[in-house]
Amino acid sequence: MTAFVDRVVLHLRAGDGGHGCASIHREKFKPLGGPDGGNGGHGGSVELVVDPGVHTLLDFHFHPHLRAGNGKGGQGSNRDGANGADLVLRVPDGTVVQGQDGEVLADLVGAGTRYVAARGGRGGRGNASLANARRKAPGFAELGEPGDVVDVVLELKSVADVGLVGFPSAGKSSLISVISAAHPKVADYPFTTLVPHLGVVQAGERSFVVADVPGLIPGAASGKGLGLEFLRHIERCAVLVHVVDCATPETSRDPLSDIDVLERELAAYGGLEHRPRIVVLNKIDVPDARDLSDIVRSDIEARGLRVFPISAVSREGVRDLIFAMADLVEAGRAQVSAAPKPRIILRPAAVDDAGFRIESLPDGVFAVRGVRPERWVRQTNFDNDEAVGYLADRLARLGVEEALTKAGAEPGCLVRIGDHEFDWQPTMYAGKEYVPSGRGTDHRLEQPGTRATAVQRKAARAARRRRPADEVEQAGESELIEEVS
Repeated sequence: MTAFVDRVVLHLRAGDGGHGCASIHREKFKPLGGPDGGNGGHGGSVELVVDPGVHTLLDFHFHPHLRAGNGKGGQGSNRDGANGADLVLRVPDGTVVQGQDGEVLADLVGAGTRYVAARGGRGGRGNASLANARRKAPGFAELGEPGDVVDVVLELKSVADVGLVGFPSAGKSSLISVISAAHPKVADYPFTTLVPHLGVVQAGERSFVVADVPGLIPGAASGKGLGLEFLRHIERCAVLVHVVDCATPETSRDPLSDIDVLERELAAYGGLEHRPRIVVLNKIDVPDARDLSDIVRSDIEARGLRVFPISAVSREGVRDLIFAMADLVEAGRAQVSAAPKPRIILRPAAVDDAGFRIESLPDGVFAVRGVRPERWVRQTNFDNDEAVGYLADRLARLGVEEALTKAGAEPGCLVRIGDHEFDWQPTMYAGKEYVPSGRGTDHRLEQPGTRATAVQRKAARAARRRRPADEVEQAGESELIEEVS
């Protein structure tokens, strides 16, 4: 027997973007061929798609860790890397996507509805795409961005028009098997139904879906029995049907007290107080049950509820019940269609929005928050001085240098952008014009009066990345700076 799973936790990882390529075209008799490094491919995304043929989350229960394909790196001769393959996860209709904190991210209703749960990282640009009038042959390329890593909770809420609720062994499974083509298990012991069942009911030219959920007991809304696990499956129902057992052998129960218990549990669960209700007095094929239904019917109708005495065995009263449910479902659908549609509000960025903001943290660090600065930092190869200088130029053009000065930052202060920290030296970058030098180098990173050696550049990079000093000493050189005479 196939297990039914309606709640899972997924650990999703989108694909990383491929790195760009730093390459110079080389061909016989064609010197100065120029840059020809291709761009890296974009990482694949993880996408959820509603598939009417899927009815459970069982597959995700056994395979919760899923990831999309990574983008391929660019290559020389202007060859771009391939994009990573997207991972498409097929989910049942009515799946709700939540964050770990319970925030609803998406409610997937309707065949083909899609939601991108984890977005793939961008591919880095190659040096062919980075070339411009001043930087004709860049000696660096951008790194690919990492893909999103998220944990989401999937909950299945059945999409049905009518929900059958009642105590165990009240006859809900028998009723849905009579009015639809569903074939749930029917037996003479409690909790025969362990999973929700859906059935399509035809009432003349009208049709609607009925959901049969496991029986409720006192305290179901607080976790007793199976009610807490499956009450969510009637949240979308427009009509609730109380199926009451009039032939119960328990002397402590009667139809009125059963209805009171069901109403208390629905109120405790929340969100179901104003749904239209119908009361079904079942099993009137038993003589004592028929007499009891005649006695309590007037009391139930006095509460404003419509009552239908039926027998799921002999099918007495079932036809009238079907058309009554169809009328309420049709009225609910008309009310939904007449409700005003939500307006889509577009809020473009303000004219003076710089695209970032500066935050002064208590530990004396100035944090730069913004999509573009953080993305530029992630794409920068800090082992390449020319790439570092290019990053500084972009930040200066965006206005980060000026904003840091206005925020009170001084040279030598720690500036944090994304996951990286820097010793801020504004005059080193923004105050000097870029002049091409050797590939992978930037003369603006050299201190005045010194000649930058390979070990010096390693030390500068270590300072920018906040690496321990002993890691720098492992470079194998004792002298970091050679004075220029």
